[in-house]
Amino acid sequence: MDFSFYVPANIKFGRGKADLIGSEVARYGKKAFIVTGKSSAKTGLLERALKQLENEGVEYEVFDKVAENPLTTTVEEGAALIKETGCDCILSIGGGSPLDAAKGMSLLAKNGGDIDDYIFKRAKGEFTSYPIVAVPTTCGTGSESNGTAVLTNPATKAKKGLAYPCLIAKSSIVDPELMETMPKSVLGPVTFDALCHSMESYLSPQANPFTEPYSVDAMLYLAKYMVRANDDIHDQEAIDGVTLASTMVGAAFFVAGLIAPHGMEHPLSGLRNIKHGRGLAALTPVIYEHSISGNPEKYAFVSRILGGKDENDCGMTIRRLLSRIDLEVYLSDEGFTEDDVEWLTDSCMTLSKARLELNPKPLGREEVAEIYMESM
Repeated sequence: MDFSFYVPANIKFGRGKADLIGSEVARYGKKAFIVTGKSSAKTGLLERALKQLENEGVEYEVFDKVAENPLTTTVEEGAALIKETGCDCILSIGGGSPLDAAKGMSLLAKNGGDIDDYIFKRAKGEFTSYPIVAVPTTCGTGSESNGTAVLTNPATKAKKGLAYPCLIAKSSIVDPELMETMPKSVLGPVTFDALCHSMESYLSPQANPFTEPYSVDAMLYLAKYMVRANDDIHDQEAIDGVTLASTMVGAAFFVAGLIAPHGMEHPLSGLRNIKHGRGLAALTPVIYEHSISGNPEKYAFVSRILGGKDENDCGMTIRRLLSRIDLEVYLSDEGFTEDDVEWLTDSCMTLSKARLELNPKPLGREEVAEIYMESM
C-alpha cells in the first residue's frame, strides 16, 4: 500500500465564522491582496471583511475582476499587482473562480515565469506561494480545501487545472450562512459539482483508504441534503450539510483525482463559458452508462447511495436527482451543436487525456465523440 494525502492546516467551519476573517488574515500578513468578483460587494461580505481588516490594522488592495471560469490573463494581471503593491498575503472571497484565481496569482507572483508553464508542468523545481486565507461563498468547488486551480486561456479556449500542495490555503473560513446569498441558478449547478467530486474521487482508481471515507461521507451528505437545499436555501441543516460535503471532498479529489466527467466538461466551459455544473449535468449520466463495465461494484454503490438499485440504473438515478433540482440539461440547451463535437473532442484528448485514462473504463477518441453526441 503506497499513497499520499494532504489536508489544510486550518479549517474554521460553522455559522458566524466569517467574523474571523480579519483575525485570520492578520496571522499571515500586514497587507492583504483581496481577490474576489463583483457579487461579494453586492452581498455586503466584502465591506464586512474590509472593516475587520481595518480593525486588525491590516492594509489591503482589492482586486475584483475575477469572472466565472477564471482566465489566465486575469491571473497574470493580479500577480503583477501583488508585487507592485507590496502585499504579503492573499484573501480570496467568493465562489470557486476567485479562490482558484487567487491560487494562480499567488503561485505566479511568488515564483515568476509564465502561468502556462505551471499548468502544463513545464516549470521545474520546488515552488512556494503567498499565504492564502480562503472564504468560499458557494458550496461546490471545494477549492478552499485543496491546492487545485482551474484556469482558462482566452486565446486558445483551453481550460485546464494546476495542482500544487503549496497552494492549499493556510486558513479556510467556511461559513454556511454565506451560501444563503446564492441565486437558485447557481445553487443547483454548484451542489451537483460537489456531488460529481464525491462520485468521481470515489470511482477513481487513485482513491485510497484516506480519500474514500471523505468521498463516501460527502456523497451521503449530498444524497440527504442536496434536494432540500435546492428547495429552500434557508434550510439551515441542509445548507450546512451540502457545504460540509463540498469542503470535505475537496481534500479527497486533490489526491484521488477526477475522472471523465470533469475531463470532458472543461472543453465545454472553455469554449462557451457555461456554468461548470450545467456541463457536468449534461455529461455525467451518459459517461457513467459508458463506464459501468470498468467497475460495476463501485457504480452500484454510488447508485444505491443516491436511491437506485445497482450499477445498471446508476445513470437513470442521477437523471432523477437532476430533475429534482431543476438541472435536466442537454448540451444543445447550452448552445452546442454537432458542429462543435470535433473541437470538443480534440480539446478533450489534448488537455484531459489523463482523466480519460483514469476513468474506470478508459475512454478513447471515438467514444468521447460519441458521448458528446449523445449528450446533445
